[in-house]
Amino acid sequence: MDILNQEYVKGFIRLMTDGSNRGWHERNGGNLSYRLTLNEAEIIKANTTPDSNWFSIGTTVPELCEEMFLITGTGKFFKNAAEYPEETIGIIEIDSKGENYRILWGFLNGGRPTSELPTHLMNHEVKKKWTNNRHRVIYHAHTTNIISLTFILPQTDEVFTRQLWDMMPECPVVFPEGLGVIEWMVPGGEEIGMKTSKMMEEYNIVIWSNHGTFCSEETFDFTFGLMDTVEKAAEMLIKVLSINPNKQPVMTSDQLRALGSKYNVSINPKFLK
Repeated sequence: MDILNQEYVKGFIRLMTDGSNRGWHERNGGNLSYRLTLNEAEIIKANTTPDSNWFSIGTTVPELCEEMFLITGTGKFFKNAAEYPEETIGIIEIDSKGENYRILWGFLNGGRPTSELPTHLMNHEVKKKWTNNRHRVIYHAHTTNIISLTFILPQTDEVFTRQLWDMMPECPVVFPEGLGVIEWMVPGGEEIGMKTSKMMEEYNIVIWSNHGTFCSEETFDFTFGLMDTVEKAAEMLIKVLSINPNKQPVMTSDQLRALGSKYNVSINPKFLK
């Protein structure tokens, strides 16, 4: 069996390429992970020989015991995924306690999963629970305009949500729950993973101040679409603020409620006055 011909692997690489083409992944910036379905995991198990070495995750994720993940490698470049996939990405398996992982495929020449592995797995655990097993993709990108906005706007969930919702009607439809904002924290450790996963109980997208965007969705298309929508709204907002630094939200709470009713989405009431 050619693992590279599996649809989820092709979708994974396509997302990496699309993100790189957007300019969100300078050098080895950003990371991506996908939780395999039971059927996909069984196929991998039947067609690979696991590495005999187990490595510590750096946290404990008991709800992900024996799950498998396709994930980007530490120090690897998104732009190389299509040409050198087996060096750039790999599949790992979590042990029966949710404490360690081993490599099943990929990461050739001594590669290892992204340094953000603890954060990815902690958030996969949360989204698996809170979406009733629907969400399988987690994506972190260095989105240029979102990062720029963290130097301009007050770093609160309410300000970022209402300002970005205001840019175009698609925004409150695509992320009706709003989004979270986290002050600058050292990336890659358990602390930022815990803070992000707490926010992921409510939101599907979290902004890391001065760093980038972290989001979760069901499919590769939905995940990239969410990231792309928020980043486009941020680009538009920066252009507006460059002309009118005192710009205030235009869309009223009643208009947002009407939009939610029209498109059958639940606009987060905590952002409605």
